[in-house]
Amino acid sequence: MSRIVTLLCLLVFASVPLWLQDPYLLNALITTGIFIIAAMSLNLLLGFTGQLSLGHVAFFGIGAYVSALTALGFDVPIYGDFHIVHVPWPPVTGFALAIAISAFCGYLVGRLSFSVRGAYFVIVTISFAEVVRLVALNWVELTQGPLALTNIPSITIGLPGLGYLVLKTKLQNYYLVLAVAALSYLLIARLVHSHYGRAMRALMENETLAVAVGIDVTKTLTLAAVISAGIAGAAGSLYAHYIRIIDPDVFAFITTVTMVIMVVSGGKGSLAGPVVGGVIFGLLPVFLRPIMPPEAQWITYGGVLIAILFVLPRGIVPTLAPLLGLSRPAADRPAKAIDVVEEGA
Repeated sequence: MSRIVTLLCLLVFASVPLWLQDPYLLNALITTGIFIIAAMSLNLLLGFTGQLSLGHVAFFGIGAYVSALTALGFDVPIYGDFHIVHVPWPPVTGFALAIAISAFCGYLVGRLSFSVRGAYFVIVTISFAEVVRLVALNWVELTQGPLALTNIPSITIGLPGLGYLVLKTKLQNYYLVLAVAALSYLLIARLVHSHYGRAMRALMENETLAVAVGIDVTKTLTLAAVISAGIAGAAGSLYAHYIRIIDPDVFAFITTVTMVIMVVSGGKGSLAGPVVGGVIFGLLPVFLRPIMPPEAQWITYGGVLIAILFVLPRGIVPTLAPLLGLSRPAADRPAKAIDVVEEGA
């Protein structure tokens, strides 16, 4: 998608609160925006390196819990009378820590799991997500387990000379989510247009040739995993501070499935794909809910997804962009391994 079209889309999203007065729909847009951020992070792995992570929700949940616990504080007994005590810190600090710790977890998972491929990699990521979910469920002293962490404070931003702004309203949270989504989009765009991004696509197209011409597989894929996990952690932090209550259900497998649907339907490997797919499948349940029973909603949801995949097998953005006269970005074109080496020389 060209820069002009991207800028116009950003302006349209920024103008939504000016003409949309329904708080229910604005709330749906906020939660959809959060999951679009998570879907963009998954697309970096699935779309640009070809690695399917079905445990990506783990980083989303880690970000949510780290940010919430940082803002709430905790007192955890470790051994006997020894306790680890953390006093509450500002929520914005929790947001930063959520990104850092999620990225670190992405580094660990990447270093450990990128030695395997295909179904083995998928199993590793699912197992990691399940382990993290069980920790959140059973470490009651820290996470409250199924009782949930409640009264999570809203994100507060310090304004020099003006004090602090507490982002409580839907309008404020909408623009916060939009800002994080725009920064995430920009970061991913810069990465996939860089030498590392071209190396990622070369590995996806032909790993054997890429390795033969000197591309470091582990380093390249781990970098993608770190950035992807960090962005997912940011989405989890936004979710925790907006919803203000989280429990182990945040690690539900359906959350990862939702991210995959957004990426694949919109067009994996395209920068705008997760955004388009996220808007469609994030808001579709909202519009179906008032007009049909739950069973029919799921049937319609699945029918729309199947129709898109049959009619537009490459996804919405890669198929429709050329028809609308929008040139495909360099990030969407397959990269030859030899080209990557020559450009990095």
